[in-house]
Amino acid sequence: MTADRPSARVVAVVQARMQSTRLPGKVLRDLGGEPVLAWVLRAAGAADGIDEVVVATSTDGADDAVAAFAEDYGVRAVRGSQDDVLSRFLTAARESGADAIVRLTADCPLLDPAIISQAVALWRLDPALDYVSTTQNRSLPRGLDVEVAAVSALRAADARQEPHHRAHVTSALYEEGSGFGLASLSFRPASDHFRVTLDTEADARLLDELVALLPSRPPRWRDVVHILTDRPDIVALNAHVEQKALLEG
Repeated sequence: MTADRPSARVVAVVQARMQSTRLPGKVLRDLGGEPVLAWVLRAAGAADGIDEVVVATSTDGADDAVAAFAEDYGVRAVRGSQDDVLSRFLTAARESGADAIVRLTADCPLLDPAIISQAVALWRLDPALDYVSTTQNRSLPRGLDVEVAAVSALRAADARQEPHHRAHVTSALYEEGSGFGLASLSFRPASDHFRVTLDTEADARLLDELVALLPSRPPRWRDVVHILTDRPDIVALNAHVEQKALLEG
């Protein structure tokens, strides 16, 4: 392993758009008195090792509200294709001068800054890695996902034109046989059977109940898991929701 390079610049890029097939407008939906996007930006801003936070949204008129919110919050807003999210990330990387990006999604309001910090620290210790994530061997609740990707690897992935790779940004890096250098963070005991992402009305009901029991600061993942373990009635609110498959976009 090599020591952190002084010039290495890590930028958290939060992908956000108003259009959603299952829950339109979810990224600016109220959650505990704040828009969902504000929760994500707060978590990113509280993480160690991040030089800048950027919101990557689309040029669609519906996303004017997302760009305006980002700017009011004090972070850069980058806009691009609605469906080609990878191109948005590459634009964000270019405009911010990033060597690596932390991919966060605006429908994950309970992100733990400590987990973001750990993923960034692992990449900074070994910047030859192309990709670091909590998702390759999923052990945390869905919705606490953190991915760090070297911009050089994303540029290589940009040669891929399959729609799901353009939509999911990093999927070309971790697909079987990709050849990219990967590292994974794993936590025990596993809690990946829980779901705290926001994709449906059922997810929204769970999050509303959950945040009422959490402190106002960005929650720690253990606090989230402890509550869900103790409150099966809350878990049941979205237990029936199925995650969309990778090829669905």
